[in-house]
Amino acid sequence: MNPESSLSLQPMKNLISILIRFVPRKYLQLFSGFGLKLMGFFYVGNKVECLVCNHRYKKFLPYGRINSRENALCPNCLSLERHRLIWLYLKEKTNFFNEKLKILHIAPEHCFMKRFEKQHGDNYITADIESPLAKVKMDVHHIPFEPNHFDVILCNHVLEHVRDDIQVMKEFNRVLKPGGWAILQIPFFSPVPEKTFEDNSITNKREREKIFGQDDHVRKYGKDYAQRIAQSGLNPIEEKFAFDFPNDKAFHYGISKGEVIYKGVKA
Repeated sequence: MNPESSLSLQPMKNLISILIRFVPRKYLQLFSGFGLKLMGFFYVGNKVECLVCNHRYKKFLPYGRINSRENALCPNCLSLERHRLIWLYLKEKTNFFNEKLKILHIAPEHCFMKRFEKQHGDNYITADIESPLAKVKMDVHHIPFEPNHFDVILCNHVLEHVRDDIQVMKEFNRVLKPGGWAILQIPFFSPVPEKTFEDNSITNKREREKIFGQDDHVRKYGKDYAQRIAQSGLNPIEEKFAFDFPNDKAFHYGISKGEVIYKGVKA
């Protein structure tokens, strides 16, 4: 018997939709784990595979604060499409899993933390200005580490929240070792403008959500994002890593073929 036919999942789905819509992800990661894992029981199968935690399902859970995306959220480790894409990129295209590196992970994602710490030990530093998940409380505009300290910086969906993204990336450039690199993922919302848009005079939350994608975003990134990375002194690289994946591979791993991985490399 199909478990979904014997027990209605709609009340749980409704609850998870409310949590996703109104609870910041950093707190969702702390408090929703049990419920999502329970829901994952009804999705067990072999059609999709989470690269991060190696669990398999019929499909991933839907996720999205505004427009829900199908096949997005792993109910076991809470990875999303971008996390699984980054994991595969780090594994196949970098030395991240082959060496002990000095890592600075900004606003660390729950799905990554224990796995990255197992690989890099005490050299893996997590940091955030308020997240209860991070080891170091830090304002990314003023990073409290000496120059040329880190091999890698991971900054995933953070720069759209900060006051001065170019200043933050200048700090990344300062604390990276020569030849070090940063993963600098940000969200794009359609239609993507030619130039990044900012307007601090817009204070209404609903209006900010409409314009910037979320009410706590301070800018809507445009096609000039690589140029903004370059303004910090980092060399921008646009990795179209997944663009040529077959559709069945992209579905199986629950990743977006069209997402560019933005990388900044220190000279």
